[in-house]
Amino acid sequence: MADLSALTVTPNLLQSPGVQSAAELAKRGAIRETAEKFEGSFLSIMLQQMFEGVETSAPFGGGPGETMFKSFMTEAMAKKMAAHGGVGIADQVGREMLKLQGLS
Repeated sequence: MADLSALTVTPNLLQSPGVQSAAELAKRGAIRETAEKFEGSFLSIMLQQMFEGVETSAPFGGGPGETMFKSFMTEAMAKKMAAHGGVGIADQVGREMLKLQGLS
């Protein structure tokens, strides 16, 4: 039987070029999350502008409550839109962030 005590293995040899470390996967996940939040913010502003002139007739709308909570509604709609694919801003922003981190 061969003596294996002299054999040393470095961590870099254990990973093939296509395998990502846990830290890199975590960084990619954080970048994706940040890009989605950015797209959600953009869509929220866009939706607020879109709904600014829309008037809802009684009994289903109007009053100070609608005015106060309309921004919450548009923000929730924007978050859902971004989480389900959005308009593609998150993909572009995510790619650029990955390039800046050297992970493209």
